[in-house]
Amino acid sequence: MITEVIGNRIRDLRSGMGLSQEKLALKADLDRTYLAGVENGKRNISVRSLEKIINALEVSFQDFFKDI
Repeated sequence: MITEVIGNRIRDLRSGMGLSQEKLALKADLDRTYLAGVENGKRNISVRSLEKIINALEVSFQDFFKDI
């Protein structure tokens, strides 16, 4: 499912930056449990929340979706 693909991509980028879920959630102004649900493919992420996460990961939308 697309939610799992997006969640895995977020997890990979976050891990690559050496960020915990908590640190990324704070940086993106989101709740850590929400971010965990997104990474696990359990939450249907909104475009606005995805934008916050992508900005916090310091990548462009194009780069985020490049390897998906």
